[in-house]
Amino acid sequence: MCGIAGFITSNTLSKTKLTEIAESMSRQIRHRGPDGEGIWADAEAGISLAHRRLAIVDLSPAGAQPMTSSSGDIVIVYNGEIYNAEDIRKELQPNNIPWRGTSDTEVIVEAINQWGLQKTVKKLIGMFAFAVWDRKSRRISLVRDRMGIKPLYWSKTAKSLLFGSELKALRMHPECPDQLNRSAIAGYLRNCYINNPSTIYADVQQLRPGFILHYSQDGGEPQLEQYWSLDDAVAQGQKNPHQGSDADAIKDLEELLTDAVSRRMISDVPLGAFLSGGIDSSMVVALMQKVSSKPVKTFSIGFNEEKFDESVHAAAVAKHLGTDHTQLIVTPQDALDVIPSLPTMFDEPFADASQIPTYLVSKLTRDHVTVALSGDGGDELFAGYNRYFDANKNKFILNQPRALRNFEAHILESVSPETVRRISKFLPNVISSKLTGNKLKRIPPLLRDGTELSLYRRLLSRVENPAEMLLDCPEPTYPAWEQAATANFGGDSYSFMQYIDALDYLPDDILTKVDRASMVVSLEARVPILDHRIVEFAWTLPQRMKVRNGTGKWILRELLYQHVPRNLVDRPKKGFGVPIAQWLRGPLRDWAEDLLSESSLKQTEIFKTEPVLEKWKQHQSGTVNWDNHLWDIINMQAWATANRS
Repeated sequence: MCGIAGFITSNTLSKTKLTEIAESMSRQIRHRGPDGEGIWADAEAGISLAHRRLAIVDLSPAGAQPMTSSSGDIVIVYNGEIYNAEDIRKELQPNNIPWRGTSDTEVIVEAINQWGLQKTVKKLIGMFAFAVWDRKSRRISLVRDRMGIKPLYWSKTAKSLLFGSELKALRMHPECPDQLNRSAIAGYLRNCYINNPSTIYADVQQLRPGFILHYSQDGGEPQLEQYWSLDDAVAQGQKNPHQGSDADAIKDLEELLTDAVSRRMISDVPLGAFLSGGIDSSMVVALMQKVSSKPVKTFSIGFNEEKFDESVHAAAVAKHLGTDHTQLIVTPQDALDVIPSLPTMFDEPFADASQIPTYLVSKLTRDHVTVALSGDGGDELFAGYNRYFDANKNKFILNQPRALRNFEAHILESVSPETVRRISKFLPNVISSKLTGNKLKRIPPLLRDGTELSLYRRLLSRVENPAEMLLDCPEPTYPAWEQAATANFGGDSYSFMQYIDALDYLPDDILTKVDRASMVVSLEARVPILDHRIVEFAWTLPQRMKVRNGTGKWILRELLYQHVPRNLVDRPKKGFGVPIAQWLRGPLRDWAEDLLSESSLKQTEIFKTEPVLEKWKQHQSGTVNWDNHLWDIINMQAWATANRS
């Protein structure tokens, strides 16, 4: 795993100056590759490519980058791992390539030299983000993997095209735009993350998953080309559904997963796995142990707060599988120590609170290994999120007459948060937990709208109307939701929600969190469930193999039960959360109060002062639990304060 950066410019710059700028960009992402740095520059072409190396496969100098093909025509900087590199190498053997080493980078650059970029990219199994300079066509191409596992940012200025693995690398280029994208802030407040292809800066973008960006030296606008799409995977799955029995499907999935896991265990450095004790991570670890000749190293963290602690379950799974298990119990002080670095770690506002335990488990893991396998992706592919079932249960409200829905909305809007709090005292916890002021406010707009898209969007929204909280931050467009509005799943609401999450929540929240939290400690995280072959297979399965008897991930569970007793993994899903609500009233209170002070809010000029202070007051008094709202606002404030010019 590595970090990349670079630029191509029409400005006349010496090789020394090109190198100097690229080095400054590279230094910002040293954590992604502490084992080495490489710069390649061509003054005539006006291009400079930078690479930071985290050596995983072929630790010798033969694996160093930037790397040039044996013909001298292709130059590459690459971040990722290609798990079928040896298969491709064998396919290239008839071309008598003078191989210099055993790295997957060399396989990619030689394949592009022989077959061209498009054919090569479609053959790759893995996670990747890379830049390729073709010296003959004088064209640079940026490529991002199918699911968005690895990040890649870019910006086209008047004179240059800039790119990098993280925004902090681009920001070191003298031409990098720095104007805030105020629409992205509204989207962030709704979702707790910024949706691709937007970033916090108005003229800097993410390259979308499954896309290639081409830019020629002779100028013009960058051209985008999509080489893989989820829409095609869904369409092919619907056209060619799995024809076998339940047992056949389980067997087929095990073969695919075992192959995906085995390929991701190839490493020349120590390797392990995250283990939460949930379905997905337990499945990955079980298959790792199945193919390993020695105990797999596994890592987990826990909390003193029982509601958030899963360490006992992880330990039980580890004991059954016979892994070499290490765990850490996280304290509020551990969180306090992490929080000041979050704006730098994520480069832009990001407020999924599981960013904290993800960082802490990555740090713990990096003390022992350099590579860790993760179970991310199972919920999106096999319908595991609790919200899928909440949405499905609430679909009945969409079938009510419009007049009745409008009346119900009016009644709910007339109920104050204080009244809800009083009523909740006399209701069972399972009901009262659904009636917080935050959640109750989402229902009236949904009743008036009455569409399935609206139902799920409002279920996901952290803030129903961002404009109520923000100064001059208009709501953005959301490409994934616009795409979903035209999708047809024949009334299958589970598939509809999985589709949206795979386009939006998965790359922009889950994979962003895992990448930044792991790479900041120089740990490579691999996600076998998101092997694109498994993604495509999942969409061939009928929904009954994902959801059965009111429970998600049916096929994954049935496969896991062949390796781990069901009593060790069958329990309500918790997620990787932290007790933010309590911490904001306790050990994090002073830090948060400073960022939410009237003077701080006025300095950043992002939020309206009165509604923010009112939420803080209500949260501290216990009238309404605004933990998610406040955590989003606080992280935005922390980022804006840290980046104030």
